[in-house]
Amino acid sequence: MLKIGVLGAGHLGKIHIKCIKQINDYELIGFYDPDFENAKKVETEFEIKRFSSIEELIEVSDVVDIVTPTVSHYECATIALKKAKHVFIEKPLTTTITEAKELIKIADEAHVKVQVGHVERFNPAFIAAYPFFNNPMFIENHRLAEFNPRGTDVPVILDLMIHDIDIILSVVKSEIKKISASGVAVISNTPDIANARIEFENGCVANLTASRISLKNMRKSRFFQKDAYIAIDFLKKDVEIIKMQDSPDFDNPFAIIIDPGKDKPKKQITFKKPLVENTNAILMELKTFSNVIQNNEEPPVSIYDGYKSLEVAHRIIDKINLNNI
Repeated sequence: MLKIGVLGAGHLGKIHIKCIKQINDYELIGFYDPDFENAKKVETEFEIKRFSSIEELIEVSDVVDIVTPTVSHYECATIALKKAKHVFIEKPLTTTITEAKELIKIADEAHVKVQVGHVERFNPAFIAAYPFFNNPMFIENHRLAEFNPRGTDVPVILDLMIHDIDIILSVVKSEIKKISASGVAVISNTPDIANARIEFENGCVANLTASRISLKNMRKSRFFQKDAYIAIDFLKKDVEIIKMQDSPDFDNPFAIIIDPGKDKPKKQITFKKPLVENTNAILMELKTFSNVIQNNEEPPVSIYDGYKSLEVAHRIIDKINLNNI
């Protein structure tokens, strides 16, 4: 059994604690949170030990789950990795590219497992849709959220858009050719709403919109590829596949048939809704990490994946800053 300690017991940290308590592969030995009053409440509510320092918790852990604000990711992960502890670290990996590069170096020297918490990879809707991807050439993403002060320590690109950046990079197998972006700081001191256009070497184009000042929540992605359209609702955990295929020889009065003419074969439009399992994505990613450690496997969202998403996010931020000069 892996002894795991949690750094950070805020909103997301509490969710992690609840999930870890459900995973038999882990022994939750305790947590650390610098907010004394909050830490006392968590200690009582979850009946787990409250440690007095980061170092004390890391020392007795096999695995360290970092669910602190982004600005402290680098410091916490560095301490854990230098003690040769396996690390699960929430997205984004770090605040800066320099920190991320240094963290990769430290992790490589430590010879331990590091997984980044890009939780949408474990969203059951994305998992259900994944087998249907076949070289998508146009992608459209909308990730909108009602305003919440939590997360405003970083731009909306690092807070929300980075989810979709990671999803796109996991699906499109091509290098990036060009990035365009614009954004506005409305409530906080960094962009609260942003749009980015990513052009890939293979011709694929992805449009991403992220906002944390919307009137309603939305997390939708649409993937267009040859003879197919894939729509994913990450919030409602729903998938719809619309495909074009050769029309059967027999007539079906209920079928939607398209006749392109010029002696080309008729096409039939089909609708498919893959089965989406009712799973907890955070529980699944934490459970997967225990399997990664015990079976000496590569994490499904590695520290290198976390770096790539962060690097693209910062390119988008740089474009916005340049446009706002």
